[in-house]
Amino acid sequence: MITHLLFDHDGVLVDTEQWYFEATREALARLGVVMTFDDYKQHLVDGASSWTGAESQGATPADIDGARSWRDDRYQHYLQTCDIDIDGVAEVLSELAQTYQMAVVTTSKRRDFELIHRDRVLLDDMAFVLCREDYLEAKPAAQPYQAALKRFDIRRDQAIVIEDSRRGLAAAEAAGIATVKVHNEFVAFQRAASDYAIPSLGELPDLLRGISRSAGR
Repeated sequence: MITHLLFDHDGVLVDTEQWYFEATREALARLGVVMTFDDYKQHLVDGASSWTGAESQGATPADIDGARSWRDDRYQHYLQTCDIDIDGVAEVLSELAQTYQMAVVTTSKRRDFELIHRDRVLLDDMAFVLCREDYLEAKPAAQPYQAALKRFDIRRDQAIVIEDSRRGLAAAEAAGIATVKVHNEFVAFQRAASDYAIPSLGELPDLLRGISRSAGR
């Protein structure tokens, strides 16, 4: 029986991924490197660094460190000035909190995560949040979701993971946890298997009710 929900963050609870791409693209441009969205998509699929192109064009480690720092600041600017809310998410989480215990498992850096939620209420019903600094191996490794199971002190069959990306779904699969893939247009090019799929987070309560009914048969 599913009693706990483990949510990815970027692309599932907030619409931030396009702004991370834009900040990275601008930072690379400062080093004279052109990165298209097709390039970025390939990096996501391969798990490659977006900075490889800069290295091949002669950028030094110091150059890249400086560009990364500029990118991080630029991304925070976008987080504060752009509309990153996804309609209906707060209401869905409030409804689900009546039945399930919930947590967020994200690869976001904690400083970005805290900035995003400084004036939002999406975390009000979350038992805890695991950010990138809270585990050694990032998704697609199993460790982030294994850490969440340990924190809740539950079995893997008591949880379900809500993700949008191939790397996140792979992490959940590696941890042996059932998955729900939420459609996200920004990463829709990534073909990834999941146990369930929904077009938006608003469909999650009905899906979970159906799963619960099936389990009770």
